[in-house]
Amino acid sequence: MDEEEVDGQAPILREIWISLNSITLPGELGIPGRAEGLVIFADGSSNSRQNMRNQYVAHIIREAGIGTLLFSLLTHEEEKIDQQTRHLRFDIGLLARRLVGATKWVKNQKETAFLRIGYFGASTGGAAALISAAEMGDEIGAVVSRGGRPDLAGKALSRVVSPTLLIVGGLDELVIRLNEETLVMLQCVKELRIVTGATYLFEESGKPDEAARLAANWFQRYLGAGG
Repeated sequence: MDEEEVDGQAPILREIWISLNSITLPGELGIPGRAEGLVIFADGSSNSRQNMRNQYVAHIIREAGIGTLLFSLLTHEEEKIDQQTRHLRFDIGLLARRLVGATKWVKNQKETAFLRIGYFGASTGGAAALISAAEMGDEIGAVVSRGGRPDLAGKALSRVVSPTLLIVGGLDELVIRLNEETLVMLQCVKELRIVTGATYLFEESGKPDEAARLAANWFQRYLGAGG
C-alpha cells in the first residue's frame, strides 16, 4: 500500500528537514494514499532513518495504511559525541523535547496537519515517546514501545492518556520486569505483549516481523478509521 496509489491519492515518500529552534533535523516522511494517521519514530540509540529495524517496522506500518516519519533525535554532531560517550541517548528530557518539537512541526505542515499522530519508541526513545505523549495529551492517538525503557519516563507515566502497547522480547528478562512495572503505572488503555524467543533487538528469525505487525495492528486500531 505504501508504494501504490490508493483511490487517486498518490503516496508520499521523501526526505524532509525539521526545523526546531536553532537546529535542523533530517527525516524521511512516508504517507500511503488515504492515510488517516502518522507514526513518528523515536529511537534513543540510533538514527531512525538509517536503522534497518525501524525502516522495516515503518514499511509494515505503511502497508497497514498509516504514514510514518523517521528522523534523528540528535544532530550529526551530537550523534558523533554520543557514539563516544553514550550519554545523550539517556538524556530523556532532551529527546522528549525534540519529539514534541517534531510533532508540532508536523501539525503545522499542510500535507500532515490533518493526520492523527502516534509514537513508536525504541530503546530510550520509548521513555521519550511516553513523556511527549503525556505533554501532548489527547493529541497523540497511540504509543508503541518496542524493546524500550518506558520506565525512564518516571512520573509522566501516570499522565499518559494515549493507548499504549509495550512490546518486549521474551528472552530479555530485565526489560520484561521494567516494562511490567511501567504497565502498573500507566493509567491509560494499555497492553504488554511478549514476543517469545526474541532478545532485545528482535533479530531472531521471524521475530522482527512479529513485533512489527503487533505495532502496525495497534496503530491501525487507534489511528485508522474510527480509531
